[in-house]
Amino acid sequence: MARPLFLILGLICVGIGAIGLVLPLLPTTPFVLLGAMCFARSSSSLHNWLVGHRVFGKLIADWHAEGSIAPRVKIVAVSCMIATLGISVALGFTVPILLVQTGVLSLVAVFILSRPTPSR
Repeated sequence: MARPLFLILGLICVGIGAIGLVLPLLPTTPFVLLGAMCFARSSSSLHNWLVGHRVFGKLIADWHAEGSIAPRVKIVAVSCMIATLGISVALGFTVPILLVQTGVLSLVAVFILSRPTPSR
């Protein structure tokens, strides 16, 4: 029963990650990593396809090998977080919402920026 659920979740995550390639406010890397984890538990052929993918494979390989994130990916991720916060301010979100959003985005940014750079 769990395999079909992991397969469906993996497909959804990879789909969201693919959409994130063209939508600047939607993250790609976490969804691709989650998709790879789901495929590892449900479909070896889809897992192998994703790990070998010319775009997504590098993200997964860096994370598996060293827990690292490429500098370009870090810059894009943090820039999207700043843009998201800016849009929220421009839309006039209330102060409590902005404070929560700032706190969460700050913690995520610290995590991303604290990851090592790939050694290759």
